Amino acid sequence: MDYVPYAVPFFLLAILLEFIFGWLKNNNTYRLNDTVSSLFMGSLSTASKLVLIGVGGAIFYSIETYYALWRMDDTLLITWIFAFVSYDLCYYWFHRMGHERRIFWASHVAHHQSEEYNLSTALRQTSTSFMLNWIFYVPLFLIGVPAKVFVSVASINLIYQFWVHSQHIPKLGWFELFFVSPSNHRVHHAVNEIYIDKNYGGVFIVWDRLFGTFQEEQDDEPCVYGIRGPLRTFNPLWANLHIYFGIFKDFIRTREWKDKFNVLVGRTDWQPDDLAKKYPREEYNPATFIKHDPKVGRFINIYSFIQLIILAAIGPIIVEYGGSNYYVSLILVSMILFTMVSTARWLDGKSGMYLEIVRLVLLAGFTLLGFQYYQNNLIIMILMTYILINFLALPILRKSLNNKEIYIHE
Repeated sequence: MDYVPYAVPFFLLAILLEFIFGWLKNNNTYRLNDTVSSLFMGSLSTASKLVLIGVGGAIFYSIETYYALWRMDDTLLITWIFAFVSYDLCYYWFHRMGHERRIFWASHVAHHQSEEYNLSTALRQTSTSFMLNWIFYVPLFLIGVPAKVFVSVASINLIYQFWVHSQHIPKLGWFELFFVSPSNHRVHHAVNEIYIDKNYGGVFIVWDRLFGTFQEEQDDEPCVYGIRGPLRTFNPLWANLHIYFGIFKDFIRTREWKDKFNVLVGRTDWQPDDLAKKYPREEYNPATFIKHDPKVGRFINIYSFIQLIILAAIGPIIVEYGGSNYYVSLILVSMILFTMVSTARWLDGKSGMYLEIVRLVLLAGFTLLGFQYYQNNLIIMILMTYILINFLALPILRKSLNNKEIYIHE
């Protein structure tokens, strides 16, 4: 059983409470554009599962049905304990390879792009991990872990990881000898030289201690969050694809076939010699690091937050009206992505006027087609009202962009 959907309301409540706590303590760790971006990424990851092929699920089913050495009894407590611990060990290696090997980093990088660190960062998830992450869990099915148990412990593991994405919880003493805590997960998200590529465990930190990847948070070395090749945009599409694009460019440019292979599976900091000379990568310098925080008018921030709320609210509509029809699901998810990309452009301090017009015209067209398909007057009225309000907001958005505050880096 997947417990994550039941935990989502508590996640959102916890985010609100953490924001209020930080604000009252004069230590706010939230920034609206960054938070909206993270929640966009999480929403897109959830919605995209309706249209992306479940490669891993098909392979797991095949292994469990035909190739498993035996089948464990899912009514025994020992099966659940074994599966929970074994899953976290597999997760450690998946997570570690997700940082150390470029093709796996391409799907994991989305989670690390936030330049703030708070509970909303936990919901910033990739939409492309379905392609390769299943590889690391094949052993569990080979040794007979039932699918029901696997899904359950995987969801519990993911839920556990939510609370460690906080700057407000201090070190926890003996607890951190065995379990992942906010302190040692802050290290994992930091790009400081001392912290980079450390603390991969999901629930148990003992794997890092055992395999030499543990690093304690230092009082004299504050964590700097983000990635070493800054994204410089809130665009969720580019956030999911920019590493793949870089891999493709390097694969085409480099001459040697062995280098083409290593472009895919080499370490994330590796670059072919011929490309290192011709296209040298920018060296990371923490002293010159500046957060991506373009200042825009207040209306753009309000508009972006409202778009986030609306996208979250239409989740049940997607499930009810799109879940049984692949093409309808594809249209809905595409329009969600289009809305996110367009909204992100405003947050980046750039005009999204033409994107908005195209988005709203397409949405109106799909809405009218949907009227013939579903004959649901209420949904049609709601969508057309939404489209009209968005059109009316366009001049205000442009004015808000032109009247933005001057951004001065501190």
